[in-house]
Amino acid sequence: MPPHLSADRSTAQPPGRGPVDALISQTRRLKGDVDAVRRGTPADTSDPRDRWQRALYDLALHQLNDLDEHLAQLRDGPPPASAAPAEPAGPAPATRSAPGQGPLLSRVGSAEWNLLTDEASWSGELYRILDRDPAAPPLTLDELPALVHDEDRPRLTAMVTGCLVDARPIDGEFRLIRPDGSVRTVHMMGEPVLGTDGSTASMWAVLRDVSELRRCRRAVGETRDSLHRRGQDAARTEHRLAAELREAVLPAWRGSLRLPRRGPRTLDVAARHLPSAAGTATGGKWYDALELSDGATLLSVGGLTGQGVGVASGMAMLIGAMRGMAMSGTAPGPLMTCLNRLLDATGQPALGSGLCLRYRPETRSLVWARAGHPVPLLFRGGTGHALDAPDGPLPGTAPASPYGQAEETLEAGDLLLLHTDGLVPGRTGAASVRRLAGLAPQFTESRTAQECLLAVLREFGGREREDDACVLVARVTS
Repeated sequence: MPPHLSADRSTAQPPGRGPVDALISQTRRLKGDVDAVRRGTPADTSDPRDRWQRALYDLALHQLNDLDEHLAQLRDGPPPASAAPAEPAGPAPATRSAPGQGPLLSRVGSAEWNLLTDEASWSGELYRILDRDPAAPPLTLDELPALVHDEDRPRLTAMVTGCLVDARPIDGEFRLIRPDGSVRTVHMMGEPVLGTDGSTASMWAVLRDVSELRRCRRAVGETRDSLHRRGQDAARTEHRLAAELREAVLPAWRGSLRLPRRGPRTLDVAARHLPSAAGTATGGKWYDALELSDGATLLSVGGLTGQGVGVASGMAMLIGAMRGMAMSGTAPGPLMTCLNRLLDATGQPALGSGLCLRYRPETRSLVWARAGHPVPLLFRGGTGHALDAPDGPLPGTAPASPYGQAEETLEAGDLLLLHTDGLVPGRTGAASVRRLAGLAPQFTESRTAQECLLAVLREFGGREREDDACVLVARVTS
C-alpha cells in the first residue's frame, strides 16, 4: 500500500494557486460577514440567550480562521519538516476584533510508526505541537504515553491497541502535558496500514491541536446549560444543529466514523478510504455516518470531481449540508433534491456522485436516494445482490429535477455494502456488483462489520487504482 501523505509532509506538493485563492477569498468574505453580525450582539450581558449567541459567533469565527489558514497551507505548500518553530505554540485568544486577524491556526502534524522496523517518523509541525526539539528522535508508541495526561493514558492505549490488534481506525482526543507544564488538547485520527498478509505493518496518524476550539465549545456549552435551566429547549436544539454545521466547515479529511451510542447498538459500522496508486489521501471520495436526534442513522458515500485542490474543504461543506438537512428530518429523496438546488446556486463544490441512506432501527426500514452513484448491496442468507434504486441527475446539473427514493425492510444479520467507483479496479456497473457479491461466503463467516471490511480489503485493498475509493459496511445487529 502506498504511504499516506499528510498536510504538512515534506513530499507533498502545493496545488495550483487559482482555485485555492478563490476559496480563500470566499472564506474571508464570510469571516467579514460573520464578524459584522457578531459586533451587533451585546459583548457583556446577563441574558443567557445573548451569551449563547455571542459564544456561537466566536466559535464560528475561530473555525473560519482555521479554514483560512489551512487553505493558505494548501496554496503555499508545507514548510520543510526540519524547519524550526516559527512561533511559540502557547494558548491563543478565541477571536480578534478585525475579521482578517483571527486566532492562531489549530496546528496539524502527522506521524507514522513502522511495526516491522520499529522506526518512527514525525512531521515538523508535530514537534511544534508537542514543543519538542526537532533534533530529538521521534517517540515510539511505547514512549508516547509519557507525554499524555494521566487520566487520558488509558484512552490513548485503547485507541492504539484497537488499531494495531483489531485494525480499527483511530479517532479520539487526549490531553498532552508540554515541557513548560501547559496542557493542550489534541485530536488524533489514524489508521493501520495492512501488509500483504492482512496483518498490521504500520500505523499512521494526524494530530491536531484543538485546545482553543474546545475552549470555545465549553463557552457554548455553559450558555446552553443556562438556557436549559430556564426551559429554553428549542434554543438548545438550535445550538446543537449549528455546532454540527460549523464543525463541518473545518477542512478535515474524514478518515473514520464517529457514531454516538445513545441506546442499544443496532448498527455495526466500519469504513475505509483507499488512496489512489499515487497515495493521494485527500482525494474526492468520502463516507460518513451520523446518529440523528430521532434515533435514525444517516449513512452516505460519494465523490467530488477533481483530485486534491480544495477537495477536503468541499467534502466538509457537503457533509455538513447533508447532516444539517438530515438533522431537521429531511428524507433522502428530498435531501438530494435540496442539495441539487444548493449546488446549482453556489457552483461549488462539483459533486460527481452521491448516495444517501436513512435507517430506522425501530422498524428496520432503510430509505435511500442516489445521484449517479453505484447502488448499495444487500447481503442476506449467504448471497448478495444490488438494491434497486431510482437514479437522479448529477447534483448541480438539473436544479428543477426531483429525486426519487426507495425503501427496503432489513433483517437482523443483514449486511449493507456501500462503495464508490474505483473500489473494484477496472470494473464498473454490473461487473463490479458481481465481483462484490462474490464476497457473500466470507461475509457469512464474519461476526462483525470490521471483519467484513477486512475481507473486502483483502480482495481489493491491495490493487493498483487510478482514483481513490471508499467502502462502508453496516451490519444490522438487532
